Amino acid sequence: MTQDAGRRDDRRDRDEAGRARSSRPRDGLGRPLPYGAAGVARQPEGVVRTPGETVAEAQRLLGRGMPFHAHEVFEDAWKSGPEEERALWRGLAQLAVGLTHGARGNAKGGALLLRRGASVIEQWSAGPDGFRTHGLDLVGLARWAYRLAERLEADPAPVDAAAHAPRLTGSG
Repeated sequence: MTQDAGRRDDRRDRDEAGRARSSRPRDGLGRPLPYGAAGVARQPEGVVRTPGETVAEAQRLLGRGMPFHAHEVFEDAWKSGPEEERALWRGLAQLAVGLTHGARGNAKGGALLLRRGASVIEQWSAGPDGFRTHGLDLVGLARWAYRLAERLEADPAPVDAAAHAPRLTGSG
């Protein structure tokens, strides 16, 4: 690393813990905006929620067309929840990121993540009887993800995130 590169790193935005973290405002899909632009409030990180609270908050964000923020809610659950449930929350986060990419116009990346997340939650839903689903419609969500992936592959135009958001606990 050059001396100049080290100076650039020192000027990076930092959070309270000293980690590099951009303070640039973001839009509803998590894309950085120019400094000084009006952005959308960021989802707080590291929030520990019950599974029900996680699902409710993610659904609220999805309904508002903010799948990037919903992904952060699922990521908190995957990082703070029981080890045996991490695959479920990670799969749901992948679905939210897939929708984010589809809304940003990255059809190829969106379809890939939607299929990957759908596969994870299909495996979860095939678990033993009594496996915790927290009221999630996993079969419907997988169906939704595969349909949206097919749509993105057929027509790479960006999708409206709110209009294409899934119902987490209803039919996908």
